[in-house]
Amino acid sequence: MNRVFTALTGVLAMLLTASAVASAHDPREDRPNRFISPSGVNIPLVTSPGVRLVDTFPDTLGISGEFARTGNFFYVSSLDSINVFDTSDPLHPRLTGTLPNLVFENEAMSYGERKVGGQLQRFVLVGNDLYNVAVDPATGPQRGRIGGGEVIVVDVTNPSAPRVRSRTPGSTATPGAVTTSTHTVQCLTTRCDYAYTAGDESTFSIIDLRDLDRPVQVATAKSPASAPNSVFSSGAGHYWDFDANGIGWHTGSGGAAAFDVSSPLAPKALNGTNALGTQTPWNDFIHHNSMRPNAGKFRAARPASVANGNVLLVTEEDYFNDGDELACDRAGTFQTWRVPDLNGTAYLAGNPNLEANKGTIEPLDLINPVALGDGLSTPVGGFCSAHWFDYHQSGIIAQGYYQQGLRLIDVRNATDLRQYGYATGGATEVWDAYWVPKRDAKGVASTQKTNVIYTTDLVRGLDVYQVDLPR
Repeated sequence: MNRVFTALTGVLAMLLTASAVASAHDPREDRPNRFISPSGVNIPLVTSPGVRLVDTFPDTLGISGEFARTGNFFYVSSLDSINVFDTSDPLHPRLTGTLPNLVFENEAMSYGERKVGGQLQRFVLVGNDLYNVAVDPATGPQRGRIGGGEVIVVDVTNPSAPRVRSRTPGSTATPGAVTTSTHTVQCLTTRCDYAYTAGDESTFSIIDLRDLDRPVQVATAKSPASAPNSVFSSGAGHYWDFDANGIGWHTGSGGAAAFDVSSPLAPKALNGTNALGTQTPWNDFIHHNSMRPNAGKFRAARPASVANGNVLLVTEEDYFNDGDELACDRAGTFQTWRVPDLNGTAYLAGNPNLEANKGTIEPLDLINPVALGDGLSTPVGGFCSAHWFDYHQSGIIAQGYYQQGLRLIDVRNATDLRQYGYATGGATEVWDAYWVPKRDAKGVASTQKTNVIYTTDLVRGLDVYQVDLPR
């Protein structure tokens, strides 16, 4: 939701004149492994004990990223490119391929892979939220749909030569064009036959990707998570997360809602946040994203615990800070919500029109690490909110906190959230944080994570951290 237009100065001209890119050059071959600001000043980090910066790639204006399911690759979407990193050595990822790509904003990368004719094909989805210009090695500059509302398939099968493969129809008058917000777009499964958009005005789009050369919108559906609130009078959805039990979680201005997505074209609402889902301090702007770890262990009668699969982890984004741009201690929070049941029959009976605030999912605790006073606070421009996060099986989440850097939060007691560690700097804007997955001998990622974190930073680029974790 961040609108960082100033960072795009000069990028458009670069993209429109860029030539085909056959391979990517890693600037760390030319200079020391440290972050140098545009003015040439070495900018240090302030870290808590047990958190160590081990590598950095400073030439990427990082917005979002995603790991390949098979193969040692990490994909980064920035304001000016799609970059492919080889993660064979997780502590020192190497840039292998670049697609010049001016986009606003593709805030959440989504990855898919499938075998076609016996050949494995890998791809990522780009959500064109406002505008897009890609410089494809084969075709040259390609301009996307101005005003957003477009899904772009980028083929990354060849890691050294990512390319635009296809787009949804660019004209709203064309059958199959997207009619809701594509601020984020998420695959339902790794195969990615279907994807859901962020949505708006209480609806979201269902994108058919079975033919990767012809992605189209095939339906829309209603969601209470994209219902209006005091900030979004028309409603704004933001993100979909699909847990290990096949439940889709939609977050937005209307709070959070759970759906049975076993039939992708007919998602069934199961539950949603209660009356506090759109009230201060639980949702002053939007429920930004969510995750339900250990979903397969869910039992309605068990005590609220992440280990029991009945706790929803939520970011509440609020970088307007109650009208005070410098009040980082009152910016968005990380939260836990208890999921008492996923009984769609009872929920729909009491809420046939899928309105917000009609569910039984209730808040447990919230935390704003900046309010604790730890680390280096940089309230410049007001972007101080909690943002994207990732869960580690030890019970520690890694969270991008915009200009407040990387924050680690202990969720082992869902009713008593605590800061576990941090890495902050004088010039930083961390949008997302990812635990590097463990892989088997064939390179297949598991649900277990290593103690290595990648952060996508609009200022610093891609940073690599090691963290000492609880046993």
